[in-house]
Formats: sequence, C-alpha cells, structure tokens
Amino acid sequence: MIIILIISILLTAGYVTLMLLYRRGWAMQPLFTPGDSLEPKTKVSIIIPARNEEHNIAAVVQSALLQNYPTHLLEIIVVDDHSDDNTAAIVNAFNDERVKCIRLAEHVVNDDKIVAFKKLGLSIGIAQSKGELIVTTDADCVASPNWIANIVSIYEAQRPVMIVAPVNFTTDGSLVQIFQSIDFMSMQGITGAAHRLNMGNMSNGANLAFSREAYNAVDGYKGIDHLASGDDYLLMMKLKQKFPAGIAYLKSQDAIVHTAPQPDWAGFLQQRIRWASKSGKYDDNTLTSVLLLVYIFNFSFLVLIIAGFVNSNYWLLALVMLLIKTIAELVYLFPVARFFNKQKQLRYYLFLQPLHILYIILAGFLGFFGVYRWKGRKVK
Repeated sequence: MIIILIISILLTAGYVTLMLLYRRGWAMQPLFTPGDSLEPKTKVSIIIPARNEEHNIAAVVQSALLQNYPTHLLEIIVVDDHSDDNTAAIVNAFNDERVKCIRLAEHVVNDDKIVAFKKLGLSIGIAQSKGELIVTTDADCVASPNWIANIVSIYEAQRPVMIVAPVNFTTDGSLVQIFQSIDFMSMQGITGAAHRLNMGNMSNGANLAFSREAYNAVDGYKGIDHLASGDDYLLMMKLKQKFPAGIAYLKSQDAIVHTAPQPDWAGFLQQRIRWASKSGKYDDNTLTSVLLLVYIFNFSFLVLIIAGFVNSNYWLLALVMLLIKTIAELVYLFPVARFFNKQKQLRYYLFLQPLHILYIILAGFLGFFGVYRWKGRKVK
C-alpha cells in the first residue's frame, strides 16, 4: 500500500505540474494582431485533400473563396482521393479560375502499394501549385474571412518556415460531440503552450502553413510516406530538424478553422487511434516523455480500481487523484476555453472524467499497434 501510495503521489504531482506549466505557456503565448498597414505580397496555395466529401466540400471551397485576400494572390486546389461520390463534380462546378480539382486516381499507378494516400495527394497538389506559401486544410473545415490574411501577416512579419494555427470543433449538443470538443480544445491549448515552452511540438493538418522553399529543402514527405498518418506532425519534425527556430504558432481567433467532430463513439476512437499511431515515429524526446507521463498517470486509475476489489482504500485514493486531476486540468483549461469561447462546456467536465481516462488508455494502447479504419480504408 505504501509503495502504491508513493507512486500515486509522484504521478499526481508530475501531472499537476504539467498542467500548471501548460497554463503558463498558454498565457505566455501572445495574441497575434496583423499590422493595419500591411499589404500582402505572398502568393498562397490552399491545398485541400478530399475523399467522399460531397456534403462538405462546397462549404470549404466557398470559405476559401471568401477570404479577405487579394484575388490574384490566392489559389485553391482540391485533391480528390478516389471519391465515389460527387466531390469532384461539386468542385468543378465552381466558376472561378482560382479553383482547381486534381483527381488522385490519374496520378496513381498501383494504389495497392500506397499507404499514405493523404500525403501523396498533398504532394501532388503542392507540385501543381504556384504559391510561395502552402496552406493545408481538410475538406470538412470552414474559416473566417481573415484566416489567410492572418497567416500571411505572421509569415511576412516573422518569416517562419511553418505556421501552426488553431482548430476548433463545433458541436451539435450531443454527449459524444461535447466530449470531443473539450478534449480537442485541450489539445489545441497544449499545442500553443508547448510551443512557447519548447516542450515538444504539435500541429494539425486542418490548419497548417509552410513555405514552399522549406518544404522542398526537406524533400517534402519523402521518408515519412510509408506511414499512413502524420502529414502534419512528421513534416513539422522534418522542418524542425533543419530549421530549429522556424516553427511559429499563430494565436489568433481570426485564424481559427472550424470543423465537426466525429458523429459517434466508434468514429471518435478510430480517429484517436490514428492520431496516437504517430507517437514514437519521430525523435522528440520531450513530447514522448510528456505523453508517457500522461498515459501512465491515467493508466494508474485502472490499476487502482482493480486493486480496490482487494482493498477499498485504493478506491478512495483513486477518487482523491481524480478530484486533483480535474481541478488541475480546469485551472489550465479556463483561459483556453475563453479563447475558443467554450466556457459553458466546462460544466460537464467532472462528469466526463471517467470517459476521458478510458479513452486515453484505449487509444494509447491500440495506437501502438497502428491498426484502424479511416475514410473507408483499413490502415496498418
């Protein structure tokens, strides 16, 4: 009992310290405001990989077309990844010279040997684009009219090789979507905080920008195209190795991209397994250590619950740790929730804790094996 108590105290102390560091890092990350007199000069290519997105693709293209950005400096390229619906037809129906649809099937010889369809689609889209700055987003995302202007502003002001920008989950009010919204908001806050504190980098391909010059300098996705996931994180790590100080985080509400979470628990778990499968695929000791601490801390609750059938005091210990965990996370999350305007969702936080712990244990374990289904494909 004493040994388990000591281990539990150490894990809890480490986790609380981590949450306090994240709060400090998020507070230190400055809000970015574009200069009033800035006249953009950068040609931007928005690359949108899409697979069976006929219900969403029109909105994302329209969102891109409505940007407050010079028309002659913007192009939108949708890469249709073997869709068997009307995705390509909807894109082609846009009567705008800035919009182009590329069919991935026309560039693939033998798709049985391809694992990373998204990376292939992105690389083909980038190869056929003309922009100095590449911006990637997903086919189910929408952004504010000042999205690109904010990205270009920080690019022209600071000249980073990559810009990581925030993503927000919308919700329909259901339990599964509220849970995902809070969890994803937490990860987005950690992304900004960790960047500021140099505690490991994170990114999301739904809102990512990088210079063509830097992309070419690291040979794009070459060397990471054997992995189905990681078009964002693994490319970022390649760029960080060559340009250690070249990654910027864009903390701006005008730069937020909005997308819907998974509609059900099965889809949510598959998505998180896909994300977890990237862990350990690149050399980032700081991030690996943090992820390991988080996983062991959450796994300790399962150990304590099982041990409680032998000695009920372990259940009391688990309850105390759960309350401390909740308080520490809320202390970190309050300022992040204000940024994303999600303060009201935190009222559910304590009640969602058991689900949060269970999903971290499951997703982390299953992500290690890297087997999941996504967009109608089984990936290993």
